[in-house]
Amino acid sequence: MTDTWRHLPAPARPIAAAATAAVAAVQAGDTGALDEATADLAALDPARTGLVLGTTVRLLLEDGHPDGLAADDVRTTLASAVRSWPDADPQVVLWLLAGALGVLEEDGSPAPKPDDLARHAAVLLADLLAGRPIAPWWTAALAEIERAQLND
Repeated sequence: MTDTWRHLPAPARPIAAAATAAVAAVQAGDTGALDEATADLAALDPARTGLVLGTTVRLLLEDGHPDGLAADDVRTTLASAVRSWPDADPQVVLWLLAGALGVLEEDGSPAPKPDDLARHAAVLLADLLAGRPIAPWWTAALAEIERAQLND
């Protein structure tokens, strides 16, 4: 972990560090580095990790669609993310998008494995970032989480 994350709350630092490494690996096309980063990410608390990553995905979606997100926008995002990485599983990306948007319907079927979620979250984030740095989005996501918790 680097000093880059000192401004983040302690529980969020390892999430930001591992997810940043995973996104960088996707952007570089480095499967080995992605395997290592997603193993680190998958080993973290799934509730916290899901909250931070899901909030970040939602904020990126909102940023890309300031007039509102339609079903076609979600389909386009899904297709873009799946095409951006070999072996991307559309079902896992769709699961992540639905979770980030708060429309995931748990039907009793098991959730994807933590390493699959971590890998596909990195692919989705890298696609949504489109070359922009991720660091400001961690700060924005954590501010959004804090705001939501204070208002609940």
